[in-house]
Amino acid sequence: MNAPGSNDRQDRETPRTIIRHESDSPRERSTCGWRYLLLSREDRGLAAWAHAVDIDGAREHYHKIATEIYYVLEGEGTVRLDGVEHPVQKGSIVHIPPGVVHGARGRMRVLVVGIPDISESDLFFPEKPGTVPNLS
Repeated sequence: MNAPGSNDRQDRETPRTIIRHESDSPRERSTCGWRYLLLSREDRGLAAWAHAVDIDGAREHYHKIATEIYYVLEGEGTVRLDGVEHPVQKGSIVHIPPGVVHGARGRMRVLVVGIPDISESDLFFPEKPGTVPNLS
């Protein structure tokens, strides 16, 4: 039996406490850059996910279901929301509701929190960059 907060990711159907260090988290390439999966789809029963992302030029995309929150930990750049560039720097927070086409430029380390849990089936790319999707 695993102790609460252990790093074992198997059979996680009920919410419980998790304590995990970035160095113990899987790292993978994403649409936005390299990300550490701090809390993610492998952790069953969670209401949200959290990734530490080293953004190096995020391809514009949107979600039909998920809301994302970006908190800039280090660096600076811009976040593009529905075609409008917004400067961000260490300490900036960005709330991105479903349907908002978003991307980022610059060199930043960002804590990205998604609600509900991440799903590859909820990742979409606009037909033309900067265009707002029709979600109806």
